[in-house]
Amino acid sequence: MLPGRQSSKSSVPRAAAGGPGIAVAEDDRGTRLLISHKLTRVGYRVTACADGEQLLAQVAKERPKLIILDLMMPVKDGYTTLRQLKADPALGAVPVLMLSSKNHDEDVVRCLEAGAADYMVKPFSPDELVIRVRKLIARENSPQS
Repeated sequence: MLPGRQSSKSSVPRAAAGGPGIAVAEDDRGTRLLISHKLTRVGYRVTACADGEQLLAQVAKERPKLIILDLMMPVKDGYTTLRQLKADPALGAVPVLMLSSKNHDEDVVRCLEAGAADYMVKPFSPDELVIRVRKLIARENSPQS
């Protein structure tokens, strides 16, 4: 391999060293790569998974500062994953930002009532995502939390 080149074996960008860790569960490869790339570029370490089952296994190994969770995924959907995260004493306080193409009030309310800290509708602005991520992490790190 040439110097400065990365292997193309993985379809998910490697976590960058440095900033707070963010775990992402998104079944759409393009959206997963977009989120990972955007957040890595602004200094976050990103671990990306294709479904809720993979995410739960990952966050059990390393507690992230924030979780971004797609609502509709195979294997284990986002709502089921959210409920499991919030029921876990070690992970229940980690803020979860839900991401979905579902924009009906009942979907948003259901997730917020289950413990999601925020909800974004697809398609979304990557810049808006970064701002929401920063605010959620800042809120978690504030003395009041």
